[in-house]
Amino acid sequence: MAITLPPQVLEDKITALFVAAGSSAQEARQVAANLVLANLSGHDSHGVGMAPRYIDAIHEKGLIPNTALAVRLDSGMLLGLDGQKGYGQIVGVQAMELAFERVAQHGACIFSLSRAHHLGRIGHFAEMAVARGWISLHFVNVLSRPVVAAWHGGDGRYGTNPCCIGIPVGVGDAQREPFVLDFATSRVAQGKMRVAHNEGKEVAPGTLIDEHGAPTTRPGVVVVPQSNGRYGALMPFGEHKGFGMAVACELLGGALSGGGTWHREADNKRSVYNGMLTIVIDPKALGTGAAFAEETLAFLDWLRESPSAPGTDGVKIAGEPERAARVARKANGVVVDDATWGEIVAAAGKVGAAI
Repeated sequence: MAITLPPQVLEDKITALFVAAGSSAQEARQVAANLVLANLSGHDSHGVGMAPRYIDAIHEKGLIPNTALAVRLDSGMLLGLDGQKGYGQIVGVQAMELAFERVAQHGACIFSLSRAHHLGRIGHFAEMAVARGWISLHFVNVLSRPVVAAWHGGDGRYGTNPCCIGIPVGVGDAQREPFVLDFATSRVAQGKMRVAHNEGKEVAPGTLIDEHGAPTTRPGVVVVPQSNGRYGALMPFGEHKGFGMAVACELLGGALSGGGTWHREADNKRSVYNGMLTIVIDPKALGTGAAFAEETLAFLDWLRESPSAPGTDGVKIAGEPERAARVARKANGVVVDDATWGEIVAAAGKVGAAI
């Protein structure tokens, strides 16, 4: 079973939930809109299904509503920022907007962000940059129950540690939709396992190991405690290569930001903290803006000219599936599975929200 809601109706309901939990109307609306945009983009793992966890995190005092970004270091092009346990959808946007001021001044900005509560879909921040014609790179770690196994490891040791790269394509009349690569360094996002578990589905072989370290296709092993009270784990994508990228994200997003890395036993806390290292570049500041625009168009056109492989609909560029999903879901509504909706209604009951 599932329900289908128009995006605006869903956003209104989630906004009411966060207002009841203590957020200002503006904050609640911004966080809700970000979650619904993730659903619209086809990433239900980062959508409204996260709202119940946010409510639990507020009750733990691990997520603090109405909290703004703090600047800990400012040396022009370099910024050291602290999210102070505020909503990632709020402090993350504040960090990007501050970086944009510096890019306008200097042509580039590098910032670290620590202690942001769940930043959500990192592609949102890259889309903010490419909309200005700028490049952005993001390396993120996840401080929560470790759900991803090291390559050749038998249990969870770190988070899904996303990496994201946004690149504008073309310029002016020749501008095209941007390249936005946004991926978890696990085979799939943890949230996708929650969605699959709620829908009663199994997942592809090679995605998971169970609580004993054995391969399994049951997503519940990383969602609910198993026979020995422990959890299974996701596998890294790309074998040792994805594992290496995950480690880089942990060290850059966590260690370098000052937010810390995960190196302790798992707990059952609901709060999720992200550290992020971000680099934003104006291509024109490098003196190659015109050539860059021309070459981005030429290369992506070259890729698209490839004949379709048998059984496929041809080459897709990063960002295209999300844009297609937005068109379809804006027209047809957002589908929320029955279990996820039940969790949202239960969360509303905890804070007295009428949804």
